[in-house]
Amino acid sequence: MKILYAVLILGGMGIAFGLLLTWVSKVFAVPANPTRDAVREALPGANCGGCGYPGCDGCADAIAAGKAPVSACPVGGAEGAAKIGKVMGVSVDTQERRVAHVICQGGTDRCRVKFDYKGIMDCNAAAIIQDGYKACKYACLGLGNCERVCNFNAIHIDQAKKIAVVDEDKCRSCGQCVSACPRGVLEMRVVNQPVDMRCRNPVMGVAVSQLCSAGCIGCERCMKSCKFGAITMVNHLPVIDDSKCRHCMVCAEVCPTGAMCAEWDKRFVAEIDPNACIGCGACKRTCQFGAIVGDLKQVHKINDACTGCGACAEKCPKKCITMKVRDKARDPKAAVKEAPPAKPVITPEMQAKIDAAKAAKAAREAAETK
Repeated sequence: MKILYAVLILGGMGIAFGLLLTWVSKVFAVPANPTRDAVREALPGANCGGCGYPGCDGCADAIAAGKAPVSACPVGGAEGAAKIGKVMGVSVDTQERRVAHVICQGGTDRCRVKFDYKGIMDCNAAAIIQDGYKACKYACLGLGNCERVCNFNAIHIDQAKKIAVVDEDKCRSCGQCVSACPRGVLEMRVVNQPVDMRCRNPVMGVAVSQLCSAGCIGCERCMKSCKFGAITMVNHLPVIDDSKCRHCMVCAEVCPTGAMCAEWDKRFVAEIDPNACIGCGACKRTCQFGAIVGDLKQVHKINDACTGCGACAEKCPKKCITMKVRDKARDPKAAVKEAPPAKPVITPEMQAKIDAAKAAKAAREAAETK
């Protein structure tokens, strides 16, 4: 009987406390926000903090309250922003996807190593000792701070060269690696930019070359070669204006150290449809690289000097020029050079008029001096 009494008492207490908790939960219940809950459901749940809020719950609260845009979550990307925009009833501007980018090529095969580092495998610790074990103080130390904070396995360290490598397909744009890098080597950039600068050392000339064979020496050849004014020099380093860049890759062609990089397998070349070309010459006049040949009212052709900038395709009134991926390297020597303008022919009659005009001018000047 004692056991039965104990069971009944405990059971009664459990029922009483259960009823009490149910009453308390209803009395002190926080009103649900279905909009906030729907936004939270649309978020990826990475809790990476890339949005600037404390996890996905904080981001959902901010979006639902109108304190953050529907595109606040970088991990969700355009698809996630579209879902949240549908929940919030607002339109979403199309944004180009951004990924982490390593602004350095200074692996141990290119950047001089000052000493053999045997300390803690942490970039912050290594940077304290003589600005790091690499000669260039702007170089990636390759000790894995960025790799350890990435929740998407999108970045790893090349152990042979001691430099970070980003897998753009896996990168979710959270920016955690950028925050973790003590050298500022990582930066968020628009994905699939075929031309980019991969050096941050502002020192010029031989002083850079002595540190790293892939460093920018500030020669300005890239800026001078750009036909579209897309490159300016800031602190001895080239800066590309993406709104002006035509991805012709000429800047990378002329770079003596390879600091200006290009994805050559993504370079384009123009192709003219001979059946549609009327020989108006608009493309030829537009081309700044001597890559188009053909007489007026004759079918024009593209030579191997084409850079794939696409300016000719935009100017063509018949829209008979298409851009395709180049299957062989560009040959700058194939460019057609315009002949210098011919000197005007001066006939004897013209020469007599010129002499008479000179004599009259001399007479007037002589009369004015008296």
